[in-house]
Amino acid sequence: MGESEKRIETHRIRCLSKVKMFLLALTCAYVSKTLSGSYMNSMLTQIERQFNIPTSLVGFINGSFEIGNLLLIIFVSYFGTKLHRPIMIGIGCAVMGLGCFLISLPHFLMDRYEYESTVSVSSNLSSNSFLCTENRTETSRPTQDPSECVKEVKSFMWVYVLVGNIIRGMGETPIMPLGISYIEDFSKSENSPLYIGFIETGTIIGPLIGLLLASFCANIYVDTGSVNTDDLTITPTDTRWVGAWWFGFLICAGVNVLTAIPFFFLPKTLPKEGLEDNPDIIKNDKEEKHREEFKKEKQSITKDFLPFMKSLSCNPIYMLFILISVLQFNAFVNMFSFMPKYLEQQYGKSTSEAIFLIGIYNLPPICIGYIVGGLIMKKFKITVKQAAHVACWFSILEYLLYFLSFLMTCDNSPVAGITTSYEGIQQDLYIGNEVLADCNKLCNCPTKIWDPVCGDNGLSYMSACLAGCETSVGTGLGMVFKNCSCIQTSGNASAVLGLCYKGYDCSMMLQYFLILSTISSFIYSLAAIPGYMVLLRCIKSEEKSLGVGLHTFCTRIFAGIPAPIYFGALVDATCLHWGTLKCGKPGACRIYNTDNFRHIYLGLPAGLRGLSFLPAFLTLILLRKRHLPGENDSAGTELADTKVTEKETECKDGHQNSKALNDEELKTKL
Repeated sequence: MGESEKRIETHRIRCLSKVKMFLLALTCAYVSKTLSGSYMNSMLTQIERQFNIPTSLVGFINGSFEIGNLLLIIFVSYFGTKLHRPIMIGIGCAVMGLGCFLISLPHFLMDRYEYESTVSVSSNLSSNSFLCTENRTETSRPTQDPSECVKEVKSFMWVYVLVGNIIRGMGETPIMPLGISYIEDFSKSENSPLYIGFIETGTIIGPLIGLLLASFCANIYVDTGSVNTDDLTITPTDTRWVGAWWFGFLICAGVNVLTAIPFFFLPKTLPKEGLEDNPDIIKNDKEEKHREEFKKEKQSITKDFLPFMKSLSCNPIYMLFILISVLQFNAFVNMFSFMPKYLEQQYGKSTSEAIFLIGIYNLPPICIGYIVGGLIMKKFKITVKQAAHVACWFSILEYLLYFLSFLMTCDNSPVAGITTSYEGIQQDLYIGNEVLADCNKLCNCPTKIWDPVCGDNGLSYMSACLAGCETSVGTGLGMVFKNCSCIQTSGNASAVLGLCYKGYDCSMMLQYFLILSTISSFIYSLAAIPGYMVLLRCIKSEEKSLGVGLHTFCTRIFAGIPAPIYFGALVDATCLHWGTLKCGKPGACRIYNTDNFRHIYLGLPAGLRGLSFLPAFLTLILLRKRHLPGENDSAGTELADTKVTEKETECKDGHQNSKALNDEELKTKL
């Protein structure tokens, strides 16, 4: 081999290795962004309790990620390809790391978390100061120093979380569009789908790691290391428990910053795979050609933007598909964002357990469904019309199965004075002073503090004092209250800390619900790729990039941002008892009416998805009147090209864009 051949071969290997290096770096970026995204969604209940804010505000914080994303999406879409794409992606990863760090910052700026409790672990107080004592004066209760009320401005520390999530959304913006376009520009056309498929493994690994990390952190007390956890009187199943949410965000920040480093050492452009044999020509000629292409592309974008927008707006199938996506995304964003809270309230699980169960039961079937759906499309060579029918009927099948979840219910936790009477009779609602009864009216108990105990009779009470308990033995979680006048049992009436166990039947209902969720997730994910094929084939090739971007924009602005806010407000309306801050102001909700919560959590998405089938059926009717690829079509239709080369190009672009959209769908769900 001559000197020239060796030089060419060395150059080819270097170029190939840089493509592979970029591929590995981009996969890691996908892992880091989906890791932090799934972790954020999983920690919403912990953030709600830490800052004592309503669920609607937590929903706004969750939707702020989409706000940050939308702030830069236009800039990235139109000007990103003119800049150094690897460096832009690296900056984006670093910005995401900054956002994650800002989210964790309030933990270091605030005082230690103090949960409301009638039980004091302080040795300075008498052992019975929180129990039922006749003619006890108000001075025996904890007093609030006015200066402490001023300090409660710390609750506005949630603004750091809001700003950090917006910054995280801004940093995530360039990763997908610039990363995918870089792969497409400098890899062989036959290798591009394989590379994009490899990148998508990051969207599987990231959420899985994020959910496991969230499950681990939620089980660790928020101030562990600075307080003696043996003195705690709450467990992870208690609605006052706050896990170490900040710790996971520090890990996410570090991971995002580390993934940014390789991008700063990658070149702006590379020779296209297969054309590396003459490096001297490529270096001078190809880069010049790329510059000319970028100039033409920029001029074409600015010139054709309005005509393209008009063409897309007049495309009925495309507009109907956007309407379907907005309705479906409104349903699924709500379901996945508030699923941990639903499992906690409905089935009595801790946040840690709920997050772990979601990761085990929901994530694998979604991933398998995407793969199987893609294989079905490839093996049977399904046309656009067939893909529309597959997507529609699979969705309807899953929708019908979904209604079985209304049967998998548990009763409200029996809490005297809130969900039941003191005699144990179930009531629709108990409000305010109903927490007092003949058995405790002389105890002068605080009526707003949530510090539940479980009596021997299987009934829960808001506090040991309201249960009429007069003595206690033990400390911490081992504390037992005795001589409780409100607990009507034959023996020595006693109670222990925490709500009563919901029972074996409720645990079985949870298992049925999770199995149904697994089956539903798999069936619905089978319809995802066929559905996106309809989107990609109903628009012209030259409008595809703008069409996909507009679709993403609409789903985010009409679903990703508002859905968690209005859904959170509806969830707040089902609250039966709000927590109480030092100065008497309401904090986070402690217990919900599980029946009303279930009707909202399951019923609202059912209604939204039901409405989405109206434009879906209309789309099927319109498709029947259109010429489809592979049939005897005439020129000028929006769904087909008459030239074979244009068809091949469209198929290649459609497959790649479908992969990219698939990633966005999975990220939004998780």
